[in-house]
Amino acid sequence: YREAWDRDKTQISIPSDTPVMLQSKVNALNISNKHYQKAWDEAKAKSYDMRADAIPIKHAKASRDIASEYKYKETHEKEKGHYIGCRTAQEDPKLSWAARAMKLQNDRIYRKAYHDSKAQVHIPVDAMSVKAAKECQTLVSDVDYRHYLHQWTCLPDQNDVIHARKAYDLQSDNVYKSDLEWLRGIGWLTEGSVDVVKAKKAQELLNERLYRTRPDEMKFTSITDAPDVVQAKINALQLSDV
Repeated sequence: YREAWDRDKTQISIPSDTPVMLQSKVNALNISNKHYQKAWDEAKAKSYDMRADAIPIKHAKASRDIASEYKYKETHEKEKGHYIGCRTAQEDPKLSWAARAMKLQNDRIYRKAYHDSKAQVHIPVDAMSVKAAKECQTLVSDVDYRHYLHQWTCLPDQNDVIHARKAYDLQSDNVYKSDLEWLRGIGWLTEGSVDVVKAKKAQELLNERLYRTRPDEMKFTSITDAPDVVQAKINALQLSDV
């Protein structure tokens, strides 16, 4: 079926200046990728000079920052307003857990250098700071500050030591109260004590019988010739029934 066409198509010659051929050449140039990128390839071969402060570069950087900020906050903007059930961040379990984890992580990072270097510190024993710390510890130590009486730091037969012993004995509460030891267990009557005598004197002062004397107990003899007595006798005779 195609034998005659295959044999004839190799013998056909078309002039190159016909409209059909010219149109086909133009179409080939339009759809050619190499011809389409020829100017770009030539420009690339010549190199280019693009400064960092050029306006297109600044514009591209600003656009990139805006797009990056938008993408970074896109999830947050979508979830904004959807938090329910927690009035504060402390009441939210996820936020509390995140804060706790961040705190632990920060504490671990903060102490990492110390834990790495604490076993590698070498301080000379004769350093000024070490000596000062030892002397300070000696001064504030209660063991070195107190010396009990049996730990004598001087000869026991010195005059000042003997005098100090006597002063301690005089100030001692046991020695001060030793003269009262023989009174323990001895019977004692309260009669004649200060409190009893005081109570008796107060009772005498408050006693109505001793403070006032009744008139019928007083020894009194009236004068018979006194004017009021004579007048009383006359009145008695006048009022007498006899």
